[in-house]
Amino acid sequence: MSDELTYLTYTALLTLLLWVPYILNQISTLGLLNALGYPENANPGADWARRLKAAHYNAVENLVVFATLVLIVEVSGIGSAATAFSSMIFFFSRIVHVLSYTFAVPYVRTLSFAVSFFAMMGIAWQIITG
Repeated sequence: MSDELTYLTYTALLTLLLWVPYILNQISTLGLLNALGYPENANPGADWARRLKAAHYNAVENLVVFATLVLIVEVSGIGSAATAFSSMIFFFSRIVHVLSYTFAVPYVRTLSFAVSFFAMMGIAWQIITG
């Protein structure tokens, strides 16, 4: 498996698992039955859990674009050290994004998002010029 697909797999697994902590927080806050339903005026949980949920939504949105780019690289056979490096940078910047968003670290969230954006742009550039 190529490095690009490896980091796509890691990114997909990260995105797949992000919901677990905030759902567990919701269960501990509301109780299992209320968390499974739609209780009115329910406390949405801890601030960190709300931020993690927002980070999860952002991860899903970016996974769509990242996966598309990686699959284009794979299908077209233009994988290179540059696309592999960009894929690695994307994955690690997404980890930093989730952690900095969840724990409200100022500036780091925005910087890590920008790094992941430019990593995707690097892959796109390799596709366009490849």
